[in-house]
Amino acid sequence: MKKVLKLGLPKGSLQESTLKLFKKAGYNVSVGARSYYPDFDDTEIQAMLIRAQEMAKYVDDGVLDAGLTGKDWILEQGADVHEVAELHYAKGGLRPVKWVIAVPNDSKIKSVKDLKGKRISTELVCYTTQYLKAKGIKADVDFSWGATEVKPPYLADAIVELTETGSSLRANNLRIVETILESSTRFIANKKAWKDTWKRQKMENIVLLLKGALAAEEKVGLKMNVPEGSLRRVMSLLSSLHSPTISQLSDSGWFALEVVINEKTVRDIIPRLKSVGAEGIIEYPLNKVIP
Repeated sequence: MKKVLKLGLPKGSLQESTLKLFKKAGYNVSVGARSYYPDFDDTEIQAMLIRAQEMAKYVDDGVLDAGLTGKDWILEQGADVHEVAELHYAKGGLRPVKWVIAVPNDSKIKSVKDLKGKRISTELVCYTTQYLKAKGIKADVDFSWGATEVKPPYLADAIVELTETGSSLRANNLRIVETILESSTRFIANKKAWKDTWKRQKMENIVLLLKGALAAEEKVGLKMNVPEGSLRRVMSLLSSLHSPTISQLSDSGWFALEVVINEKTVRDIIPRLKSVGAEGIIEYPLNKVIP
């Protein structure tokens, strides 16, 4: 019988960034316009698109062997799953997302204590209720089916909403009172599946490639030719980085250097490398960086 890993991919806000990450990791994944079953070029993976909010429950129940979802939804569902890895990516970038308490700009609510007896609208009902209870605050926490930002002040006194930059909250004249949870994407496994030797190895291999793809997101490769007389000065500019690969060229007195660096430093370091004698500088993108 052929061995297969049942993998859940998040449908919705994380879908596009997740499929992009898998492609960069080396997996060709195609999804039909109305299909919930992505087609992997790896026949040992049987994938299904499921909302991130529900993922942990299906992994916990064993319907899926593994899946990708946010730490927030694992906590919200109280799922008993094995967290294989934390993957630092979200809908809009690599930063974690935050669940915040927000109120209208002119609200008298200044701190979480002021929520006593108030009505709160959120999709994160269970976690919010537990959070307030731990602080000794009793409030009415209602489930929001969407468009949560428009609920205050008429349908709710406050909201608990997910944000990456806060721009949507500001656009709706809301201000943040407190952050109650920071969340990032997690690769999770059913505990029974994790004990299966083949499935565990398959999951570990997938995670290795996904983490390698994420590590490459903020890095680039640099190649350059350096005359022997400039080698020390070029090396001094690269001293804070990993040691570059150096090889001697066929032209006497010349060397080729190759190094992986943070993309943010490139625009500053390339002119300096050029000024101390580096030539033929080439910058190139990376797909994966495996430590």
